[in-house]
Amino acid sequence: CHCPLYNEIEGVTKNLAARDDFVLFLFTLMTNKKTFLQTATLIEDILGVKKEMIPLEGIPNLSGLVQSFDQQQLANFCRILSVTISEPDAGNDDKHTLLAKNAHQKKTASPSRAEINQVTLLSIPGFIERLCKLATRKVSEATGLNFLQELEDWYTWLDNALVLDALMQMATEETEQSSTGDASSDESSLATSPLRHRLPQSMKIVHEIMYKVEVLYVLCVLLMGRQRNQVHKMLAEFRLIPGLNNLFDKLIWRKYTSSNHVVHGQNENCDCSPEISFKIQFLRLLQSFSDHHENKYLLLNSQELNELSAISMKANIPEVEALVNTDRSLVCDGKKGLLTRLLAVMKREPPDSSFRFWQARAVESFLRGATSYADQMFLLKRGLLEHILFCIIDSGCTSRDVLQSYFDLLGELMKFNIDAFKRFNKYVNTPEKFQAFLTQINSSLVDSNMLVRCIVLSLDRFESQTEDVKVVEVLSECSLLSYMARVENRLSFLFRLINIINVQTLTQENVSCLNTSLVILMLARRKAKLPFYLNALREKEYAEKYPGCMLNNFHNLLRFWQHHYLNKDKDSTCLENSSCIPFSYWKETVSVLLGLDRTSLCAIVRYIDEPFEDLDRDLLED
Repeated sequence: CHCPLYNEIEGVTKNLAARDDFVLFLFTLMTNKKTFLQTATLIEDILGVKKEMIPLEGIPNLSGLVQSFDQQQLANFCRILSVTISEPDAGNDDKHTLLAKNAHQKKTASPSRAEINQVTLLSIPGFIERLCKLATRKVSEATGLNFLQELEDWYTWLDNALVLDALMQMATEETEQSSTGDASSDESSLATSPLRHRLPQSMKIVHEIMYKVEVLYVLCVLLMGRQRNQVHKMLAEFRLIPGLNNLFDKLIWRKYTSSNHVVHGQNENCDCSPEISFKIQFLRLLQSFSDHHENKYLLLNSQELNELSAISMKANIPEVEALVNTDRSLVCDGKKGLLTRLLAVMKREPPDSSFRFWQARAVESFLRGATSYADQMFLLKRGLLEHILFCIIDSGCTSRDVLQSYFDLLGELMKFNIDAFKRFNKYVNTPEKFQAFLTQINSSLVDSNMLVRCIVLSLDRFESQTEDVKVVEVLSECSLLSYMARVENRLSFLFRLINIINVQTLTQENVSCLNTSLVILMLARRKAKLPFYLNALREKEYAEKYPGCMLNNFHNLLRFWQHHYLNKDKDSTCLENSSCIPFSYWKETVSVLLGLDRTSLCAIVRYIDEPFEDLDRDLLED
């Protein structure tokens, strides 16, 4: 906008933002009910242009201020809080190269300002409990608000003339019909007047949803922070999950909404409708809640937990410790738990809906961590595998994001599970279907490499279980396992995985290709086949007429791997859990491959002819 007034206002905002003392003082004005919204809006504008994040502990009597808010003000306040606790540019994290991120981590002080602000918030008595109440209250409980306040609120939330006109007209009609003119100015009579009840239900719902989006966002950020375990404990205790479960059908996934709306990309800042933002925020919360955390079983109800125990008993395997430790008084109530409701919705979602991405991510995070046979069977019984295969093979889905999330979910669902491979074979029962499946996998290995890893690992395990009749039968019949059992197919995946990445282009998203190539080589090393694979890489280079390129690239990647994963802050349990290969074996295999002795049959350097050595040696020197 080139309007001089606008530029002037923006200039003033920037000048005010530069003064920390002024910004912190503004917060103290929020105690005044009459000017609360204007103050909140001003603070939000200022924080939007402010370069550094403000320290929440600098706000005079923050704890008292927050405790003085009513629920509606607290929900509004969450909008401001979200800016102060989110890491800047965290949304696009996957796209930054790991080299850049590692360099940035070396430079920046730890903990960050956002992390310190999170700790400050968590120390406010009753804060999380009130957020859980806000997130889980029903629409009917939220309708006792003062109408004038409501009107002002709408004005702040929605710059939508139509909505306002409708409200104003209703208010005017009401006042004209009211014979006692003076009474209408009396707040108590307005609050109890029929006007409040004549607000369309849909408007009350949208209004409540707008609040919940902000609250869920704040809870989500806190769940992903360093205080994760403390937050988890509180969310469990204040029954956030059962509360959301009770809202599921009536509010979160109402049947007749714009849920078939296609949102392009996963930018949560897109200006989509409140309903869409709410659903995405809800799914992100579920994803952060169950990801590698034993509280994930709170997403089920008691009956479903009993079902998991029965599956373990029948398969004669011990129950997972987290399941045994789950506090039954904190799980979902009702006919279905939250996870089961989510599955039902997922199956009904239109093929091109972007909600599929978030739904698959949420269910996948339930399966993440150490592989649990009972968890997999619970989902397999509910037809999840057939649903995923339908989406990948038959639904005509072309969204890379959605396909990637379905590949990842399929990998977690099938890993080491012979029943899943049997079901796969039953669904993919023609050469055409199998070809269509392979084509989808091959169309982008960055997206599907976790699934490739799962198949390779599962095959390796099944080959060691040949005393089991069922395993032998599936091994001989399953098209997928037979395909991966052929060494030329494994090699073909290995070539491509190494070729799509190099040290300069590694990101959080594609580093998994490096780990998948390592899994293939670790399993080869266990069977003393490593020299065969390295020699095949060398022959491939010569055949393609670029000797040294692939092996030098791989050598550099492995040096980066050591640099990255042997860092003391790095969590290696993920690699261990997802592969069931001890981290010590990962480290050992990388050292063997990087060995300097040219006579060692397992050292990469033996397979690079001297003229082609050290092509990129200077690249990694710090």
